[in-house]
Amino acid sequence: MTPRTITVLGATGSVGASTLDLLMRAPEAWAVEALTANCDVDRLAAAAKAVHAKLAVVADESCYAALKDALAGSGIEAAAGKAALCDSAKRPADIVLSAIVGAAGLPPTLAAVERGATLAIANKETLVCAGDLVKAAAAKSGAVLLPVDSEHNAIFQVFDHAHPERVTRIIVTASGGPFRRATVDAMRSATPAQACNHPVWSMGAKISVDSATLMNKGLELIEAAHLFPVRADQLEVIVHPQSVVHSFVEYIDGSMLAQLGTPDMRTPIGYCLAYPERMATPSARLDLASVATLTFEAPDHDRFPALALAQAAMRAGGSAPCVLNAANEVAVAAFLGGKIGFLDIAAIVADTLAGVAAGPIASLDEVVAIDGEARRVAGALIGSSGRVAASARRRP
Repeated sequence: MTPRTITVLGATGSVGASTLDLLMRAPEAWAVEALTANCDVDRLAAAAKAVHAKLAVVADESCYAALKDALAGSGIEAAAGKAALCDSAKRPADIVLSAIVGAAGLPPTLAAVERGATLAIANKETLVCAGDLVKAAAAKSGAVLLPVDSEHNAIFQVFDHAHPERVTRIIVTASGGPFRRATVDAMRSATPAQACNHPVWSMGAKISVDSATLMNKGLELIEAAHLFPVRADQLEVIVHPQSVVHSFVEYIDGSMLAQLGTPDMRTPIGYCLAYPERMATPSARLDLASVATLTFEAPDHDRFPALALAQAAMRAGGSAPCVLNAANEVAVAAFLGGKIGFLDIAAIVADTLAGVAAGPIASLDEVVAIDGEARRVAGALIGSSGRVAASARRRP
């Protein structure tokens, strides 16, 4: 059997690590073209050696010498910088898995789409910020987009792609995060450690905070609007603390289909790697008798205003989702750095959306410009002293 080739963008994050775990369990089936990381040279070099990658790329150019030294004698090529990231995505791999966190993943992901790759996309910000551009590029190049996020992967598995008109609703599930039952006062004093203490999933800090604010679900709604041919008013969120049902698709006859499984990212990753077939994964099997009870509840928009902000940006379209994402990235980084409080995150996003005019997006350069302006405005709201500007001090 001829091995399939793969490039992993963001190989040192949680999704990248889960992907590498699957690749190393079947080394005869895979040839790794390239791995990339932001600045974690040690983990990138170790991973590249473990899977015998042809190329390792670090985004931070200042880390190039360290990466080259770490790979000395291995025969693995080293490269650095944003251009090198895009070049790695253009290399002839059968599958490109995009798992770079944040808007930084947009240029290399778009580069992979433009060359017509099969793209397993875990970088939701790419579709949030530039979904129309990505879809247009995929239509032109013939690229195939496969969603890695557990929720979108679940939808993909049960969606009637041949007859989308038969779908009436898509319902994305949310665990509710660590503050599902917390009061506003408790969230006001929440620490980064508390916000990152997710009750179900093991994720990076940024995504964990997004889950705690429910912004993650808002971004997923926007992503779903680009991945599936449905209207914004057909997309909903429901809180499901057990994280067993990963999403629902409702049909015109009243039937509701769902994909269930244990909360292990290797299941949706494996589905994308093997598509259109399936592959064995080491994910724990679901024991429904042991789970016993599955519960569902409506999200609380008063305590979690980020979800409503994302839904409004989705309805507005154009550059609004890009502004939303950029402001959120800046605010989450400030929270993790101890500069603002947990509740300030949504307030800063709201004020940034109000302060940056929304409009159509026609090119990647425009996306970059809008992203930069939104980051400037959000940064100004936080203030050079680290104190939130007065207009951003609202509380739910």
